[in-house]
Amino acid sequence: MKLWKKLLAFGLTLTMSIVLVACGAKGTTNEPTDTPSNTDTNTATTAPTAAPEVKEDITISFMASQDWIQDAELELGKKFTEETGIKVDYQIVPADQYNSLLMTKLNTGECTDIFAGQSGKFDIQTQYNVEKNALDLANESWAKNVDALAAAELTVNGAVYGQPIQDVSSVWAIAYNKKTFSELGLSIPTNYAEFKTVCDAILAAGKTPVYEAVSDGWHHVLWLPETAVKAEVAAPGLVDKLNNNETKFADNDTLKLILTQIKEMADLGYWGDNYMSNAYADAAKNIASGDYVMTVANQGFGAEVNKADPNFSIDDIGYFVMPLADNQTLNVNPSGPSRFIFSGSKNVDAAKKYLDYLASDESLAYLTENVSKFNKLPYSNAPSKYTDAIKEFYDRYTSQGTVFQTSVKYVNPQWMDMGTNISALLLGEETPEDVLTTIDKTRADQAKAASDPAWAN
Repeated sequence: MKLWKKLLAFGLTLTMSIVLVACGAKGTTNEPTDTPSNTDTNTATTAPTAAPEVKEDITISFMASQDWIQDAELELGKKFTEETGIKVDYQIVPADQYNSLLMTKLNTGECTDIFAGQSGKFDIQTQYNVEKNALDLANESWAKNVDALAAAELTVNGAVYGQPIQDVSSVWAIAYNKKTFSELGLSIPTNYAEFKTVCDAILAAGKTPVYEAVSDGWHHVLWLPETAVKAEVAAPGLVDKLNNNETKFADNDTLKLILTQIKEMADLGYWGDNYMSNAYADAAKNIASGDYVMTVANQGFGAEVNKADPNFSIDDIGYFVMPLADNQTLNVNPSGPSRFIFSGSKNVDAAKKYLDYLASDESLAYLTENVSKFNKLPYSNAPSKYTDAIKEFYDRYTSQGTVFQTSVKYVNPQWMDMGTNISALLLGEETPEDVLTTIDKTRADQAKAASDPAWAN
């Protein structure tokens, strides 16, 4: 009996392993990717517990991009291991290396049991080839709870291949310090000219208008495909024409204007002196310092700033859409980082149990409370924590448009490449036309690789 007790005690001490893939990988924390650094370890609630069951001596591997897996999920992973015996080997990869590594693993048939990827009904079919590389999860108990719009971006020919990881109700918008706006007598801008007036007033007050972070490779890209909803508003049917290869990015004047204004913001000093080396992980503390007044963020950013400085109220952060090209359409995106089970996994049942555990009422409540950026996860059984400032933001905009990385084929897979080209634009090495022409070429290459009939000729 004593030996049995010792063995049981030893078994309970086993914990999951976390593998940081690639030299120099940072701690696990998107925005997008993807995604931003917003991991939270708020201990207001404890991870859920469940009735004891027979323990399994299995390790499942889970590969994801940096910033996609929150600390709260790691804590749930520990509880999952304690309750089932199934250990989780988290393999976290730097964002700029993740996509190529994932594609290599999928193409060689040697992927992890679970892999993370951006949803999007076009991309998961043409890039990840989910019909070959992932399992249909439509019959899992949690699948019926997934928000319809989010589920549609994970569905190919009636099969649901992924499970959403993050809150997709939030949008990428300009988060601003309400106190500074009030002190300077500033109003929310409704066009680009008004935005420049706001930025000039902030500069005159000795502060930097916008915190931008180019070094991560992904954040500064947001200004283009998110604001591109204005291009569809200005030319209805543009998205369909792009998807049918009837027009090109380089042909569109609104997209050229957006890129022109991105460079102008940097040239006018609106992004400060260090935007090329800034990291998005430092956005909250820099806004809390008062040295910067605005940044592009999701609607959980107020909670992140409050965490950086408890004297800074969550509702001291407000939000408005990025007004490049005079955009006033809310840029929505039902896509986001998602979990897929590799079709070649030898631990399918254990992987399904992990996904089922994360989608339980208790786990969704734990994630919502302990991750600042999560206001409403895309499940009917997930709670909501919208603040008055967030409700005010959503109510301000009566029209919505789906962002281009989701609505237009072959845009999202080249996100990091666009980051490189927009960086070259900022440095004066490329023109807006150069950036758009490169996007068109990459789209054509990807379309031909996917045998897309619209690019057959």
